[in-house]
Amino acid sequence: MTPLPSVRHSYVMVRDMLATAGPFIVLTIALLVLAYVLLDPTPPKRLVLATGPAQGAYAEFGTRYQAWLKKYGVEVELRSTEGSAENLALLRDPKSGVQFAFVQGGSDRLQPPAGEPEEEGLVSLGSLFYEPVWIFYREDSARARLKKAQLDSVSQLKGWKINVGADGSGVTNLMMRLLDANGLEASDVDAKRMQTTPAVMAFLDGQIDAVTFASAPESLMVQMLLQTPGVRLLDFAQAEAYSRRLPVVSPVMLPRGVVDLARDIPPQDVRLVAPTARLVARDDTHPALQQLLVQAAREIHGGSGWFQRRGDFPSARSVEQPLSKEAQRFYQSGPPFLQRYLPFWMANLVDRMWVVLVSIIAVLIPLSRVVPPLYELRIRSRVFRWYASLKRIEDGLTNSRASPRALMEELDGLDARLKQINVPLAYTDELYALRGYIDLVRGKLRDAAAQAEAAQQKPQRTGAPAT
Repeated sequence: MTPLPSVRHSYVMVRDMLATAGPFIVLTIALLVLAYVLLDPTPPKRLVLATGPAQGAYAEFGTRYQAWLKKYGVEVELRSTEGSAENLALLRDPKSGVQFAFVQGGSDRLQPPAGEPEEEGLVSLGSLFYEPVWIFYREDSARARLKKAQLDSVSQLKGWKINVGADGSGVTNLMMRLLDANGLEASDVDAKRMQTTPAVMAFLDGQIDAVTFASAPESLMVQMLLQTPGVRLLDFAQAEAYSRRLPVVSPVMLPRGVVDLARDIPPQDVRLVAPTARLVARDDTHPALQQLLVQAAREIHGGSGWFQRRGDFPSARSVEQPLSKEAQRFYQSGPPFLQRYLPFWMANLVDRMWVVLVSIIAVLIPLSRVVPPLYELRIRSRVFRWYASLKRIEDGLTNSRASPRALMEELDGLDARLKQINVPLAYTDELYALRGYIDLVRGKLRDAAAQAEAAQQKPQRTGAPAT
């Protein structure tokens, strides 16, 4: 079935347009693919978050992050650890697979090796919450050693059996700093390195005199010990001085009755010192995941609590690693504008690609101006190239020994080939003009053939006998 003329001409026009603009289309696609590969706008669907010991605050917050990111199609693997020191070691090890971790302020090594950049390869997503230093001690231990039920300072812990956290926890280094600030050596206390749960059991059983934590009040162990009879919490009367001597801690207040208003626990305000927990990431993690984790931090830690007011956290303050660019962007202008109206994956794609798209468009717009002239040249050349053949046939009337009949056959062949040419309707006048010139040359060839025939017949008429 022969296609309709209008369909055939439309097909020809589209085919010629694609053939002419093809190089520009290929260039555009190549630039987009290159930008996609370089920018990697699609974030991974899975991440690994190092938390802390079971039943600790980090473990509790890890489950909240896991549930929050699941709404955005991101699977979170929680990696249980002994604490901040182990978390930092995992972050620094590219083979560990850990991309994000909770880290306690002041939990890192006391002094980095000379010449080594601090926190190389790590970035901070901000401070999340205060982690007060909780030093719980037994009243009977205080009476036995000090002849009174209450401790007044860290310096009075000399000679005590104290659990300072398991190897890998962040509280160990921090506790050593507190002892050093009070003029005590590590050997001045009987330091135990037990995990949280066994340490609390030994503490309640009277095997050790005190246990130390650096944790948010959401920790189940902290909640339990605050309400255990015979257990007291050390009041840091010099909290402000500690914050001056140790910049990693801030003075905070545990208000009277905040644990249990009905039972008035604690029975008075308790002064504490607190580092801040931070969310730390490897600097090679996908920027979109960093942005998403900061948004999760605002939802999870942005409310009011025992030690902060609503909106105090997350914060760009009190960070020991460089603040990531995505975190800076969030703290300055909030979540990306497009995420308010588009799904996360689409908003992230547009947000990361729009600069490249604008750049590509800026380059292609000037180049695209040559497409119409090239298209016109392509179509017209399909017709104009036959003028050379037509001119050669016409010149054959005077410059060639070919007979008019031979030239006519060649012209008929040219005309037959022209009937096979398809051009868009807008350019059919060029084709008809050529065919008009062919008819003009055909007329000249006919006249030349007639003249040649007449010239051949004239001698025959001249030499004939008279009648």
